[in-house]
Amino acid sequence: MSDAGLTVLRINFRGVGESTGEHDEGRGETDDVRAALDYLTQHYAGKPLTLAGFSFGSLVGMEVGIADSRVTNLISIGTPVDKYDFSFLKSCRKPILFVHGDRDEFGAAGKIRTLAATLPQEAHARVEIIERADHFFDGRLDVVKRVITEWVTRQMMAMDQRS
Repeated sequence: MSDAGLTVLRINFRGVGESTGEHDEGRGETDDVRAALDYLTQHYAGKPLTLAGFSFGSLVGMEVGIADSRVTNLISIGTPVDKYDFSFLKSCRKPILFVHGDRDEFGAAGKIRTLAATLPQEAHARVEIIERADHFFDGRLDVVKRVITEWVTRQMMAMDQRS
């Protein structure tokens, strides 16, 4: 995302790595996402916010992002559709990109396509399936980077044209 010109803030949820607290099944983690958005809004006022999440982070991030008016674009990477219910995305009215491996062990690529097809037209849902990629995109992160950079660049250009 930084290659596309965005300022990036990467967070660990509570209890991950050196962070304090304990995993809270998504409840407290939504507070973590909101705190990150608060920080970005304070320090980068007026800049459009793109919220990206990987795996469990995509669940929590998308839940917060679709409801938060500060967020303009969403990216869901390695969306674990076999593990969690993503039906809440049917209320999404923001552009969203799904990046998924064709060998992802937490959700078949077909399920991601089906989910994206159920979203409202305003979501402009785009699905990018990375060939020969598992849930962690081993050996394929260069492709993930290219896909995200191209999509973010297009989104930013579209926003500039609307301004």
